[in-house]
Amino acid sequence: MAKGHRSQIKRERNAVKDNRPKATLSYARVSVQKACFVLDAIRGKDVQTALGILEYSPRYASSLIKKLLESAIANAENNNGMNAENLYIAECYANQAPTMKRVHPRAQGRAYRILKRNSHITVVLDEKK
Repeated sequence: MAKGHRSQIKRERNAVKDNRPKATLSYARVSVQKACFVLDAIRGKDVQTALGILEYSPRYASSLIKKLLESAIANAENNNGMNAENLYIAECYANQAPTMKRVHPRAQGRAYRILKRNSHITVVLDEKK
């Protein structure tokens, strides 16, 4: 059992701020499963290696994640004053966003539902020690 009142636990949890640079892409028109194939390839790598992997990856999600990584690098340089050569990808993940539901007409008056899935993609950077 956690000690303290709910509000006290929340206050302690929110007091610890994460100052690592990050970038988030909301409502990306790619499914979480397809985005995770690309994210798994770059997780833990330094940013120059990750940009090279994303440049030559044939998947559609790689172009979105490349722009997102470049944005995170710019955030690190401008907002946190970090050096781009020392950065690596500490975390990268994709969460499910709201799904667009569409209808596809089929034979004999039936209708099949098509789910167009979206995702929220986040890239968090950190400096090498």
